[in-house]
Amino acid sequence: MLLGLALTGPVYSQSKTAVMTTLKPHILAEARWAMQQEPVTVTAQTSPRSAGGKHDFFSEGDYWWPDSANPQGPYIQRDGLTNPDNFVAHRQAMIRFSRIVGALASAYVVTRDETYVRQAFRHLKAWFVNPATRMNPSLLYAQAIKGRATGRGIGIIDTIHLMEVAQGVRVMETARTRDPKAVAAIRQWFADYLNWLTTHPYGKDEMNAKNNHGTCWVMQVAAFARLTKNDSLLAFCRNRYKNVLLPDQMAADGSFPQELRRTKPYGYSLFNLDAMTMICQIVSTPADNLWTYQTADGRGIRRGIAYLHPFVRDKTAWPLKPDVMYWNDWPVAQPFLVFGAVTFGQSDWLATWEKRDHDPQVEEVLRNLPIRNPVIWL
Repeated sequence: MLLGLALTGPVYSQSKTAVMTTLKPHILAEARWAMQQEPVTVTAQTSPRSAGGKHDFFSEGDYWWPDSANPQGPYIQRDGLTNPDNFVAHRQAMIRFSRIVGALASAYVVTRDETYVRQAFRHLKAWFVNPATRMNPSLLYAQAIKGRATGRGIGIIDTIHLMEVAQGVRVMETARTRDPKAVAAIRQWFADYLNWLTTHPYGKDEMNAKNNHGTCWVMQVAAFARLTKNDSLLAFCRNRYKNVLLPDQMAADGSFPQELRRTKPYGYSLFNLDAMTMICQIVSTPADNLWTYQTADGRGIRRGIAYLHPFVRDKTAWPLKPDVMYWNDWPVAQPFLVFGAVTFGQSDWLATWEKRDHDPQVEEVLRNLPIRNPVIWL
């Protein structure tokens, strides 16, 4: 069912202007930092535990630890508790890359200064074009578990940090100083990665996940399909949201039961709602508007935001136990609030977003906050 809200008009424009005003000082500060950074890709560091080569992204399952009863044996799981000895260099490099491109693209949107574009393309070419430093367009070795798996479909969630990279390319590809050959090569890299995401068993496993992993697969595929102008995949993502994600994951009250049963229900609920919101932002069209789509019993993205907003405004109202880790570090300026506020003209959501941290530094928060630059998406 479509309710027919148009994402245009004076309320939308005013909200968008308010977002720009709030973020401009932070954007320019981030861009100053980004202008000083040299490219660092997956080839800069390797792990002896990786089954891949130096161009392959590698990470390890967060909640897997050595077995005290069998120290040399396979790792065992401790849900919600991150093992500090995991190899995280590639994940950190990708988050840094996302932060750099997102900052430079945002600064370009705000200022139209071409120097930001030139610097962004140095990093983009290092990751996707340069044969010596580029990353392979696959994720065969992500979230490996010592003694159990050299990689898993669940690891695909690590590349959510390429979303703002892809969107940054879209924002900058018409700039005067862009590199057309590099743009074509970057598009081809994402087309190759999309092919892997949609055909490899790991990709299919992740697509069929019943929780935030399934949501994040759709969110990534949507972002990369829009960059590569893959209309059939964009249509697939719209249908997947309407017929699988929303009906299977959201309860009648707007909560996410699969996330609430985890040891970090608050953080996971924020994360999954951010991801569903971004799907609406990326793939909605005037003829097929996910923002206003509802199931027959009224479940939709607006209900999800309305459910969580009170607990972002006042976390002490949260009805469940605190998360086992990082409870004190959430919430921040959650994307679902700003995009929901702009779309629906909800000034209270925007006010809550404005008051939250727009520059979080905690590594776990950054890992679960792939959308940090709203201006490149509006």
